[in-house]
Amino acid sequence: MTPALPEVSRPRVAIVGGGPAGLMAAETLSRAAVFDVHLYDAMPSVGRKFLLAGRGGMNITHAEPYEQFVTRYGARAAALRPMLDAFGPDAVRAWVHGLGIETFVGSSGRVFPTEMKAAPLLRAWLHRLREAGVHFHQRHRWTGWSHDALRFATPAGELLVQADATILALGGGSWARLGSDGAWLPLLAERGIGVAPLRPSNCGFDVGWSPLFAERHAGQPLTTVAATWTDGAGRRVRKQGQFVVTATGVEGSLIYALSAPVRDGIAAHGSAIVELDLLPDLPAGRVLAEVTRPRGSRSLSSHLQGRLGIKGVKAGLLHECLSREQFADAATLARALKALPLTLRAPRPIDEAISSAGGVAFEALEGTMVRALPGVFVAGEMVDWEAPTGGYLLTACLASGVAVGADVAAWLTRS
Repeated sequence: MTPALPEVSRPRVAIVGGGPAGLMAAETLSRAAVFDVHLYDAMPSVGRKFLLAGRGGMNITHAEPYEQFVTRYGARAAALRPMLDAFGPDAVRAWVHGLGIETFVGSSGRVFPTEMKAAPLLRAWLHRLREAGVHFHQRHRWTGWSHDALRFATPAGELLVQADATILALGGGSWARLGSDGAWLPLLAERGIGVAPLRPSNCGFDVGWSPLFAERHAGQPLTTVAATWTDGAGRRVRKQGQFVVTATGVEGSLIYALSAPVRDGIAAHGSAIVELDLLPDLPAGRVLAEVTRPRGSRSLSSHLQGRLGIKGVKAGLLHECLSREQFADAATLARALKALPLTLRAPRPIDEAISSAGGVAFEALEGTMVRALPGVFVAGEMVDWEAPTGGYLLTACLASGVAVGADVAAWLTRS
């Protein structure tokens, strides 16, 4: 190991933001034992969004083949690939194991800690960082620069901090109560740094239900459905999964999987239509045969329930989206059971989203350093990329933290 230098002679690195990207940057730099690493966070404790995301089961990464994994980052896959090549899904699992946390692969390919909790992992991680000499400063909200110094609002008043290099890892714009409020975006834009507006990602959508439908079905899940979306190039994308009806619209894993193109479609056209297959395990011919089968004295609703299991919220959706005439026409009804058009009118507010898109443009960066501000680096979700749920978000944030730590170390060594 490289012998530690006296602290007074060490280059000082300020990391702003205590999420996965910032913490991983701190770990990467602390391993060298030649930097004085200080991490600042606006909240009373670090990793708050990380902890909340893990309440339902901490999804660390995904075990699908790597070439498929990389495609999940869409238009930014090429920009992120060097980071993922250096610290991808296998490296993430090895890193977690190094913290004493065992993992397993679920039936969907998602990777989880054996205990399914984020807290033990975060505790072990923070212990290791403190042992490595990382200094933590909570309740320090970054408010910009004063000349070359970082400006922080603290309980004791304003604090100015000089650093040899700065890493901004401030997160996106979702879950403001946990610290990711996007307040940094205008601060960077004022400096002439290319930024894209923050937008909700992995989000729900408003539909505009009738009061009767919302009252009867809000909170009810659809557990066996598929959704098809036609993008701007005419490509049809089909996903199977589940989602939940809300008081205003829809949300859940199936909706999140389509959220990026649907969001962009709404922005371009004012609304977007998703086709729901309420019977994804049955071919269209079988559905038509069952709908047209003689039903005797039974009502059509009873017939659909008996022959196809259509009841509850699925039956409610048919009545909500079809006119009486359409519902009564057997051919139209059969088509709707396999491709029910659902109009999505607006994404839910960004603060409700799991993550956000937008932020610092890759074109404004040289590696991870801001071209317009030498010595200032950015990492994590505040850079303009997005990914679906399933471990992809966390993996890229961790990989980004490793990359920015390496870039800072190389820049300080050359300086």
